[in-house]
Amino acid sequence: MRPGLLLVNLGSPASPRTADVKSYLREFLSDQNVVEMPRAVWQPLLRGIILPTRSWRSATFYRDIWTAAGSPLTVNSERLRDRVQALLPDWDVRLAMTYGEPHIATTLKAMAKAGCERPVLLPLFPQFTQSTDQGIIDQADSANVPYTLVHHFYDHPGYQRALAAKLWASYQQHDYDAVIFSYHSIPTAMVRHGDPYQRECEATTKAVCALLPDLPTDKVVTAYQSKFGPMPWLKPYLRNELLQLVELGKRNVLVITPSFVCDCLETLEEDNVQNYQAFRASGGDRFELVPCLNADPDFAASLAELATQTREKVGTHG
Repeated sequence: MRPGLLLVNLGSPASPRTADVKSYLREFLSDQNVVEMPRAVWQPLLRGIILPTRSWRSATFYRDIWTAAGSPLTVNSERLRDRVQALLPDWDVRLAMTYGEPHIATTLKAMAKAGCERPVLLPLFPQFTQSTDQGIIDQADSANVPYTLVHHFYDHPGYQRALAAKLWASYQQHDYDAVIFSYHSIPTAMVRHGDPYQRECEATTKAVCALLPDLPTDKVVTAYQSKFGPMPWLKPYLRNELLQLVELGKRNVLVITPSFVCDCLETLEEDNVQNYQAFRASGGDRFELVPCLNADPDFAASLAELATQTREKVGTHG
């Protein structure tokens, strides 16, 4: 039997055309792990108001970041998969997406058919939250294939070291007034109900800073981005934090996005375009984004190590 590893990322539209973006958003925003509102209330809003107005606008953003090879998130995830596969030559390493293709359940079934016994399922989300991970778990369970879940990896030393190395390489390029750790936000209601995400984000910031003793801690800020809808989400919001820093005279900022391991719409469009423009328009001077880990060799090595450790632990404990 061959060891198996299934990496899972969020997914992307099949193309930047409005119809494909609308189909992707319909699947994504219909997941009750993402939007907890009762279906009878949410679906009419989604289909009658949100999709007709949001799809074309999102499609313009996707067109701006799309590459000749396809969606940046998909392309970078595939490159990461290939690099991990090269580090684990005896394994069957595959990639699936929570929304869009390749499907999680279909891929798990194919791996089982190919002889993978209890593959390791590794969501590419370092910090666990219901809004990303539970949908993966639900789909994996529907395959009726035994698997071993990597619950999170924010505390894995290899991930932390790779993140710290990226941050320090960027930080040394200029004299920055502030370093912002920006994580994808989630509804505060999820945290109140026990979701560990905020705690794990704060622990990530603390651990990375501990690896960089020459990074002044008084420059470090933790913020959250990509809020969706009218309900309260984790704060401070990145956009507001950027504007406040300018008001305080801190006009040179470096932003790192630890919850996004691969470049995607949120890093390439929301941060590098929209947040950059808002920062500059308010009087900011330098706005730099630390590159995502993507297929970074050290990050790939940390995932390979994590998969091996997880399989060994299962082999030891049943």
